Amino acid sequence: MSAESRAASGERVVLITGAGSGIGAALARRLAAPGVALMLHARGADAASRTRLADVAQTCEARGAVCATACADLADLANEPAAHLIDATLERFGALDQLVANAGHAQRQTLAALDTDTLGAAFAAMPAAFASLVRRAQPALIRSARGRVVAVSSFVAHRYRADAPFAATAAAKAALESLAKTAAAELAPHGVSVNCVAPGYTRKDAGPTPENAPAWARAAEVTPLGRVADPADVAELIAFLLSDAARHITGQTIHIDGGLTLG
Repeated sequence: MSAESRAASGERVVLITGAGSGIGAALARRLAAPGVALMLHARGADAASRTRLADVAQTCEARGAVCATACADLADLANEPAAHLIDATLERFGALDQLVANAGHAQRQTLAALDTDTLGAAFAAMPAAFASLVRRAQPALIRSARGRVVAVSSFVAHRYRADAPFAATAAAKAALESLAKTAAAELAPHGVSVNCVAPGYTRKDAGPTPENAPAWARAAEVTPLGRVADPADVAELIAFLLSDAARHITGQTIHIDGGLTLG
């Protein structure tokens, strides 16, 4: 089906990385509806991860979406997993309209303790993987009548405190935001928007445990709105940026952190 006919029918194809849990899973559930095709990615490092991804796909299909899943370690740049993921999406659905680069991780670490391997792994998993995804997806996004890219960054690229160090993650997320702005400038003439969202402290699927409940309580205390975000809060913002209502927004990093980066 051509981009024009799919646009007329309301159909769109969306690739979401890191869709097995958290923000990615919440976004998949938010977008799932008839006329939506979802390629859902997870690293799939173990059976539990693959099961979670399959469960998300099943939920989305029950809501009327057409789903496919793929597992790959996007940080394994030598094997070009990003290219394979884009190709798999195009082979399965014949198009790619929207890309959400959500896969990533946060790691507490001081600069003094930072080693080259850890820094390299963070850059491979986030900005390098993002660049590879966008490069491979660019022709399909340009062909689409509703091309969108959204990358998930983090407050750690904007809030620096000695008592909460994220040396490698902060550097990688800052690089991700810079690459997104470059992509926004290059793709704007083709009508493709590229934006970032920067969540603050965001609840995990499992919620607080007795062991980490005090840390989550502190996170809520330092957030001006007095609560940590739910993954669905962030998913709602991403869904807006993917929508036609956001067609004139590009090159932005939008904070959704309860005021965490106010000062």
